Amino acid sequence: MTRHGTFDHPVTIGIVAAAVLVVAVAFAVIGVMTARGRGTPELRRELWLRTASWCLLLPLMMGPVLLGREWVIGAVTLLGLACLREFDRATGLFREPLVAGIVVVGILAANFAALDHWYGFFVALWPLTVGVIVVGTIPRDRPAGYVQRTALGILAYMLFGAGLAHLSFMANEPGYRPILLMLLTTVALSDVAAFTFGKLIGGPKLLPATSPNKSISGAVGALCVTTLLVAGLSSVIFAGTAMAQWHWLLLLGLIVGIGAQAGDLMLSSIKRDIGIKDMGTILPGHGGVLDRFNSLLLVAPAAFHFIQFFVGFGMGQPARLITGG
Repeated sequence: MTRHGTFDHPVTIGIVAAAVLVVAVAFAVIGVMTARGRGTPELRRELWLRTASWCLLLPLMMGPVLLGREWVIGAVTLLGLACLREFDRATGLFREPLVAGIVVVGILAANFAALDHWYGFFVALWPLTVGVIVVGTIPRDRPAGYVQRTALGILAYMLFGAGLAHLSFMANEPGYRPILLMLLTTVALSDVAAFTFGKLIGGPKLLPATSPNKSISGAVGALCVTTLLVAGLSSVIFAGTAMAQWHWLLLLGLIVGIGAQAGDLMLSSIKRDIGIKDMGTILPGHGGVLDRFNSLLLVAPAAFHFIQFFVGFGMGQPARLITGG
């Protein structure tokens, strides 16, 4: 398979064009609301902040995908480190610099394995890094707090290293752009759909103690929208492959839809447990980096291995590009 050009695939063109159009329409609608005094000032301010943040987020999300493989891996590495920093500060893992340092090395190693296109090393890093985290602080002869610091370290590496790095490894596929853009946009749309359906329909809360603002109607609506959209886009992306059957396409859609909401609820559980509202404030209207990208944490590995089973990533491409085969 030859390396594809940036806009060779119609799904890539469609997703980029749709994203630009949606932001433009959002600005127009909010502008009309402001001019006519519709909604409360707080609501209008929130909408302006969220939409302005998307003007920053969309280039940061889509730019590396469009620029090339190395850009994707670099961006995912920085994303993993940014998420770890917020997680460290929120959970207190920063008080255990040795464990946090091991997680940083693990994140860098996982993305290096993706850059090297060394799949054997990539999958081996999960148990190897966990092993190092487990034994890393033992020589300090400080058993107090051992379970907490090792558990936090393992969770952090699982999510921000082994989990997110699957996005990096996807970039070894020559036609990775439509796949990554599909995942990035559909998990973001899942949040928007859940909010929209929840506000329009209302009804019982999904998990009121975990996430008070999420309703059952919002969750079901978001799952339906995400599943159908992923299945529809995948039917074009994977046309002519073993995945191009409606039941596999719908199953991939369900995996992305359920994974996106599960990642969000997982982070909500962490925040409720430690008593904070957001993991950060860097993105106005969205919270922190981890608040915005939590849905990818579970979707990335789940979608990777499902697609890998049928199609594979980087099959037939040179392996161990840096270390040599």
